[in-house]
Amino acid sequence: MRFYRIFIIFVFTCLPLFPQTGPGGMPQTALQNYRIGRDLEAGSRMEEAERYYAEAVRICMDEISGNTATMDTYTALTWTLRRQRKFAEVINWGEQALRINANEYRIIETMGEAYFYLDDYPRSLNFMQRYVNSLPHGEQAPMAYFFIGEIFRLQRKFRHADIAYTTALQLAPGMSLWWYRLGLVREASGDYIPAIQAYEQALRLNPDYPEASEGLERVRRPST
Repeated sequence: MRFYRIFIIFVFTCLPLFPQTGPGGMPQTALQNYRIGRDLEAGSRMEEAERYYAEAVRICMDEISGNTATMDTYTALTWTLRRQRKFAEVINWGEQALRINANEYRIIETMGEAYFYLDDYPRSLNFMQRYVNSLPHGEQAPMAYFFIGEIFRLQRKFRHADIAYTTALQLAPGMSLWWYRLGLVREASGDYIPAIQAYEQALRLNPDYPEASEGLERVRRPST
């Protein structure tokens, strides 16, 4: 009897771990499909990822057309379209969502990314700063600070970029690309010892990083 009670407790404890699925065995919510697609994409399984992304978009569109959409609907939709690199559509649906809730910061950050990839840096910067000013330690704050750094780097405002990258890395220190970018802007500013430190950290995280190795060699090379 004791074993039976333990088994029942185990089953009911584990039930939430297994999301309900719809036709074809796919999860029933758009966010679930988006997250599975993102994980598959991270594993370079793009063909499979696209199936889940397409299902996420379908669910979102059904909810919008059926007047049952929530802010999670618009968040899942814009996140998925961003992964599909449909940046103009991210802007379109993001604007509609922000007319419903102007403070949906998940979408505000995503809009910043979409404008960045559309090369509209002023608008991208506006959205990213809007996010970090409201949620400086929010879930997407590291990414927002990174994109702020990218914009300043492209605008050749290297010391501004240094501050943004450094802030991003304080929140998410395990990103080798971000350390490499920090090394670049420090090198461009003539701050060679801090640049060496940044390049070295990029290589500690990713020893097979040729650009970081080249950057480290440049700043260590005696001037002639």
